[in-house]
Order: sequence, then structure tokens, then C-alpha cells
Amino acid sequence: MNPVVLKNVAKIYQMDTVAVPALSDINLEIRANCFSVISGPSGSGKTTLLNLIGCIDRPDQGKVYVAGQDINSMEDDDLSDFRAQHLGFIFQNFNLLQVLSAYENVEYPLLLTKMPAAERKQRVLAMLDAVGLSDRAQNRPGQLSGGQRQRVAIARALATSPKLVLADEPTANLDSQTGAAIIALMRKMQRDLAVSFVFSSHDPQVQAEADDAIFIRDGRITHIEQGNQTSATGVTA
Repeated sequence: MNPVVLKNVAKIYQMDTVAVPALSDINLEIRANCFSVISGPSGSGKTTLLNLIGCIDRPDQGKVYVAGQDINSMEDDDLSDFRAQHLGFIFQNFNLLQVLSAYENVEYPLLLTKMPAAERKQRVLAMLDAVGLSDRAQNRPGQLSGGQRQRVAIARALATSPKLVLADEPTANLDSQTGAAIIALMRKMQRDLAVSFVFSSHDPQVQAEADDAIFIRDGRITHIEQGNQTSATGVTA
């Protein structure tokens, strides 16, 4: 089963008395265990699309299914629990808690799941080791480089063993060399853990690594590149 399915989706924002369409007639399936990238110019709707996939927002028209669940049918509290259990998030500004150590930042989402302490410790240490930061566990974000902070964010996103990880411009605030290293790490984690990754990104390095590249402009999917196949309909080839 594909982890994400959107059917005839539209999203409209109200700006004072003006209705502004952000997405129109979106039909899309995200394949399981793939590295998928949503690309498009600023204002094209890619962040709105990512927010719908991430259950942060709801469509005004159409259906969004994530892990088989119709997100429109869920109450807000249930949707929050669903996000915590099934989704991981990585942000361009890292969104780490500055007063917590790397260890504590990775541990934080596990506290919300009420995982037993011994299991929680084992999981946190394993994730920090996987991203190469075992020796930085007690460092706070201000004591880490941008690349190291993003590695902590990746470990945190994967700590709860989600099947879907969403990343909004994850390399935007990194230099090209560090960005390339972060992409390679995420690609490795995606393959090792059999996780579906979905990005929004302008970065050609990210697009080059994609299994599926989804191109969006003016709120509509223009085409999808899947390996060497291209679909111009907005439906996976």
C-alpha cells in the first residue's frame, strides 16, 4: 500500500475577502520506501502540499489518505496522536530545543509515546550512533555546527520508527558540501530503515537523488519523473 494518496485535492486560503487557491486538482500517490522530492518555484504550493501530507493542514476539497487513514475524518486530537505515531519531520531551521542536549532532543518525541526508560535510552543512543553523533550526545544545539544540528534533527525524526518522514527544504541553510553529506545520510537511513521520505526542495542535489521527482507550479502538478519515466498528468507513472 502506498503511504500517501491524494485524490482531487484543492486548498484555498482566505486573505481578507479574497480567496487564494494554493492547490488545485491534485492527484498523487507517494510510493512506499522511496525518496520523493516535491520541486517548484517559490509560491508554487509545494509547502502547502507537504503540510497536507504531514497532516498539519486539511484539504478544502478532495481526499488525503496517509498510512491508509482519511485525515479529513479525524478529530484534531486524534490527528495529533496520529502524527506522533506515524510521521517524522525535518525542517530547514532544524527546530531543535535550544535548552536541551542532542540526546534530549532525540529523546523528546519518545517521551510523548511513553516508551519505557530503558528502551528509550537504547533507541536514542542507537539513533545518535546512526547519524555519527555518539560523541556529541551531551552538546546543546548552540555547540553544534549546522550539519550536526541537522543530523540531530534526522535522528529525532526517525526515533519513533515512522514509516513516513517529511522534510521541508532540509539543506537550505547548509553549504553545498554539508548539504550533500546530509542528503547522503538521509538516503542511507531511508534505505536501511525502509522509510518513505518526502521532501520539498529547490536543491538540484536533492532532486538528483530522488526516486520520484514531483514538479509543481501555480498549485498544480505539472509532471512526475519516476526513474527514467515521466508522467505529465500528475498521477504516478
